[in-house]
Amino acid sequence: MKLVPDTSVIIDGRITAKIERGEFDGAQILIPEAVVTELEAQANKGRDIGFSGLEELKKLNEMAKKGKITLEYTGEIPTLEQIRLASRGAIDAIIRAVAVQHKAIFITSDIVQSEVARAKGLEVIYLYPEKEELGPLSIQKFFTDDTMFVLLKSRVRPIAKRGTVGKMQLVKIRDQPCTDKELREISHEVLERAKSDPDGFIEFEKKGVTIVQLGSMRIAIASPPFSDGMEITAVRPIAKVTLDTYRFCDELKARLVERQRGIVVAGPPGAGKSTFAAGVAEFLQKSGYVVKTMESPRDLQVPDEITQYAPLENDMAATADILLLVRPDYTIYDELRKTSDFRVFADMRLAGVGMVGVVHSNRAIDAVQRLIGRVELGIIPQIVDTVIFINMGEIAKVYDVMFKVKVPNGMVEEDLARPVIDVVDFESGRTEYEIYSYGDQVVVMPVDTLSKPAWSLAEKEIHKVISKYARGPVDVLMISDGKAIVYLDEQDIPRILGKGGKNIDRIEGILGISIDVCERED
Repeated sequence: MKLVPDTSVIIDGRITAKIERGEFDGAQILIPEAVVTELEAQANKGRDIGFSGLEELKKLNEMAKKGKITLEYTGEIPTLEQIRLASRGAIDAIIRAVAVQHKAIFITSDIVQSEVARAKGLEVIYLYPEKEELGPLSIQKFFTDDTMFVLLKSRVRPIAKRGTVGKMQLVKIRDQPCTDKELREISHEVLERAKSDPDGFIEFEKKGVTIVQLGSMRIAIASPPFSDGMEITAVRPIAKVTLDTYRFCDELKARLVERQRGIVVAGPPGAGKSTFAAGVAEFLQKSGYVVKTMESPRDLQVPDEITQYAPLENDMAATADILLLVRPDYTIYDELRKTSDFRVFADMRLAGVGMVGVVHSNRAIDAVQRLIGRVELGIIPQIVDTVIFINMGEIAKVYDVMFKVKVPNGMVEEDLARPVIDVVDFESGRTEYEIYSYGDQVVVMPVDTLSKPAWSLAEKEIHKVISKYARGPVDVLMISDGKAIVYLDEQDIPRILGKGGKNIDRIEGILGISIDVCERED
């Protein structure tokens, strides 16, 4: 029996598995050189599928030495142009030509390749996914019921994070360090499972790194040159909770169903933000709302009724365009990191979609500050009206974000009134921060800190503006919340005042502060 396997069969290990079971005993295996070239190219790009395929070729070579099969490499080596056109089927055509030339049976696990080969008149063995053979993965032996995180790195003893949300401990799993061979085998097994498991998929793949999602487990496989050594990191949720387990649950439920809102769920890494967001999604779905998620990678634990979307063609803005056509009531965005993420979140919120975004931050106010500079200051309260800060698996703080026109705290003159964002503690109703523009700066001012810090900020801003006109030194002294004295050299005073006082009037208008100009000797 002559068999010509294509790249898909070599990568997924199905042909070696069948030989080991005795199905192809004594077969002549003809490996097209195009297959070797393709695997080599993938390995050179740092992709694990390339290394997995080369490992399979080594297994076939060992089987040939034991007399189970005969092995031969044949066919033409693809040109650079053919490699460039691989996605259009150029290399697949070369591989099929080997089967035609040797009148061999073509074996593949690629449905498109099998259909094309049959259309060309070839005898084809198509290997269907063998779902019934799925068993525990090797990496699962490193997990216990309370394990959230496992790190396996070459020449390093395996470590894990175990415990409950907010009370995790880093522990060593065993004394023996991991080896490159062990990690390659685990990596190969994970990639194969991603192809055969209906709950598995390759989420992301670049040179030196592959992200795989298997059910609730997210596995990152890193290798040089991206990392300094072979490394596998696996993370999974250890808790699934409902909104009823959190404090303020009744108030938050009422707020969520009152109208579509803009909510940011913030907290440090591992605090339980995604767990809480999943609980919000489930509550909304059960309350009769259409809920979708935007995730990269997709690892929120939500009911099947909630569709989870990834970046469309690596662009979350494209995903948002699709969602705006679908018009969900609420979208869970996990998580907001880049400026583009915040802008997509803002666009969807302004389009009327209820949004729940997950953000890394060490304080609740930091979640609001991350919006500054990414979206216009005046529309922040329209985008985010609620901030929920999660720490150690609990709701530590809830803020209301409101828009007002008023004189900022610590200033007294009515002509200093301006648009101000009030950040109000949900529990006490007390304003804790004010956010407003001061000159060309955006100020995030704790309300408990009154005039003196504001004076210092004002002095710096006045100095900056006056220095654009003065050639000599500039000294600024705040004497009240709305008035300052500027000391200048005698020759600079006319430049600051301007003809008929036009310059100083314009400066006072910009700064919103009355300014007296004095000679330095005074």
